[in-house]
Amino acid sequence: MSNSQTADIGLGQTILRRAAISPNQSAITFEGSTQTFAELGDRVRRMATVLRAGGISAGDRVGYIGLNHPVFLEMLYACGCLGAVFVPLNFRLTGPEVRFIANDAGISAMVADDMLRPLIDKERDNLECTRYITAEADADNWESLESLMAAAAPIEASEKVDADDVAFIMYTSGTTGLPKGAMLTHGNIFWNSINVCFGEDGVSGTTLTCAPLFHIGGLNVTTLMSLSKGVEVVLLRSFDAGQVLSLIEKHRVTTMFGAPTMFLMMVQDESFASTDLSSIATLTCGGAPVPVPLIKTYGERGITFCQGYGLTETAPFASLLASDQAMAKVGSAGKAPMFTEVRIVDENNNPVAAGVHGEVCIKGPNVMKGYWNREEATAEAIDTQGWFHSGDIGYLDDEDFLFLCDRVKDMVITGAENVYPAEVESILYGHPSILEVAVIGLPDKKWGEAVTAIAVLEEGAELTLEGLRDFAGESLARYKLPSQLRFVDILPRNPAGKVQKFKLKEQFDV
Repeated sequence: MSNSQTADIGLGQTILRRAAISPNQSAITFEGSTQTFAELGDRVRRMATVLRAGGISAGDRVGYIGLNHPVFLEMLYACGCLGAVFVPLNFRLTGPEVRFIANDAGISAMVADDMLRPLIDKERDNLECTRYITAEADADNWESLESLMAAAAPIEASEKVDADDVAFIMYTSGTTGLPKGAMLTHGNIFWNSINVCFGEDGVSGTTLTCAPLFHIGGLNVTTLMSLSKGVEVVLLRSFDAGQVLSLIEKHRVTTMFGAPTMFLMMVQDESFASTDLSSIATLTCGGAPVPVPLIKTYGERGITFCQGYGLTETAPFASLLASDQAMAKVGSAGKAPMFTEVRIVDENNNPVAAGVHGEVCIKGPNVMKGYWNREEATAEAIDTQGWFHSGDIGYLDDEDFLFLCDRVKDMVITGAENVYPAEVESILYGHPSILEVAVIGLPDKKWGEAVTAIAVLEEGAELTLEGLRDFAGESLARYKLPSQLRFVDILPRNPAGKVQKFKLKEQFDV
């Protein structure tokens, strides 16, 4: 396929075409204000002019740090119009963490919202950025984006980009070592959307986005695809269960993406029972399998879940479980989508038979270009055949449905036996006293590691280790049963909703 053919799938070109096709349709609703696609397109064009006037051109990196805001999306598209590279930063990072990413990526211009400007100000002497732009209110020593845009003429057209050009660099959370920047191309984003459209009905109606946009799930599961299709996005700065429920009813929302814990918090909100959820077509969930009780609770309201598995490096979908398979294949992450392949390999990178555990590998046009400035890490992650090695343990059943067992590093080795925490957790979740649970391995003099359950209990509930072992013993081999039980008020999670087990290990490894 020639460059002239691939140019049309660039993010900047796509949103400007959508603005021309659907100028009067609602694009983004944020805090009571709605902009049409024509207005969105105009702002993107003016923002591109502002960036270009400040010296940004193809390949240059532009950073954004802040809570969800329309400017995040506008800036991403404006970078796409210039062939520049957008770098979203996690707003929960500390100063030194921001400093590392900003300098590692070589960010030239940094855009920040009101809440995050003080953090950037403290790090200015340590940053290589040459330009600082405030996304909201005016501030000393910051250029005002709105003032700059008011004086800027909109660019006439988006620059031509190739499918293999980098659209944005998204840094992985990096639970061990320094974070790595996954380079996601315009082609990666396009093919992820195509995979979803061929797997489910995709998005229509109105999408609600409350997961963080700096994370691949919040940005590219429903948000970017919705806007490219002309579907309105109702955007929240951050997740709040009560506010989400209210906006679903008010805007007749048809779909949203979230982690299981978010949908659980919605159920636990006092307004859940009285909220009109009839507009919801399906809910898209990632980060972990949806517990059966949660599937049933939403099912009673006529709502199904579309589940999937993916990573930042796969933009993100590596597999999809259609909503009509949610109960038939409980615990599965689904099948590889139309234009992506999944296989399971052993430690020698040889494919294994159905039912055999191994590392999950993914291949397809949605797989990242590589890690920014990390040739060695890229070579370790993507083998010579083009397979991305996820670091996740799983297996394929005899119908090619993917089941995930755990991260390689989270596996517990007790008495020379491998225990996959996700398998144990799926059983423990069925205990009536348990609200949430995580299983980790803690040092044990006799067995090497002890299978340890860290539980959040239902209000007023009690639980003993003996009672838990009796309950789980009906379904699990004895070596898989927890030999230790600890309690916490809340499980630590990252912005994607995944439990940060390394923090639990740090807390209880005494």
